[in-house]
Amino acid sequence: MSATRVTLTGATGLIGPQLLQALRASGAEVTILTRDPASAREKLGDVEAIAWDLMSEPAPVAALAGRDAVVHLAGEPVAQRWSPKVKRAIEESRVQGTRNLIEGLRGANPRPATLISSSAIGYYGPHGEEPLDEEAPAGNDFLAQVCLEWEAEAAKATELGLRVVQVRTGVVLDSSGGALAKMLPPFRLGVGGPVAGGRQYISWIHTADLVGMMVAAISDQRWVGPVNGTAPEPLHNRDFSRVLGRVLKRPALLPVPAVALQLLYGEMAEIVTTGARVVPAKPLVLGYEFQHPELEEALRSALGS
Repeated sequence: MSATRVTLTGATGLIGPQLLQALRASGAEVTILTRDPASAREKLGDVEAIAWDLMSEPAPVAALAGRDAVVHLAGEPVAQRWSPKVKRAIEESRVQGTRNLIEGLRGANPRPATLISSSAIGYYGPHGEEPLDEEAPAGNDFLAQVCLEWEAEAAKATELGLRVVQVRTGVVLDSSGGALAKMLPPFRLGVGGPVAGGRQYISWIHTADLVGMMVAAISDQRWVGPVNGTAPEPLHNRDFSRVLGRVLKRPALLPVPAVALQLLYGEMAEIVTTGARVVPAKPLVLGYEFQHPELEEALRSALGS
């Protein structure tokens, strides 16, 4: 039986290197699409890397034709201060970038069977205590509208005969980047604590489980449509802070007022000061077995402690 052939975008981001490693470990042949193939090889080692500027051109047909699946992770990082320019980059890299990927798929022959496209739990917007499964409606803030458009572009691949899975990613526990990396410095200094009252939910996931879901979605035909990429037990921010403090052996008592984050991150602070209780209903129904379902163990794993 021939090896699974996968094309991957966003391979040098937070999730990409670990997904690449997992795919190779399963025997898959992986091609990556990247703006800078030389830089990608420097970071990832010996990998087939093909140049693609996702903002300005259709994805190269030669890197898509005959593949079994495409995993699309590319997009401007959200965890930074939002200026009008950054917001435009966040939106356009996802919406126009995915549109250009679909344009490449349109010309591919034979076409891949599956598209796994990244999305985010920002789709739901701020919520309170109610659990949100994949059937919950989209919010109406900036990030929710970006996710709505992003998923709509990816869904157009169904018209080309592909099975499409949109993985709505939560707060990824990875010490090398993303939200956790930004939390670590104050907590390590002993000045971490609950943010903006701490009542908002953090819907988190260990990188290994996010990668595990994507690998499962490539091979299992039952994975279709939106999927919540979160662990089964989201926690209030105050509880998350307490567990992180315990893992780091530091106090986690100093409350961080919302205004401090707004000064630091501007509008992006709303992601941290508000939250949503997102549950992975579909992965659980499909029998996905979480490697890191409990926060304390997941943080210890992510931090290597």
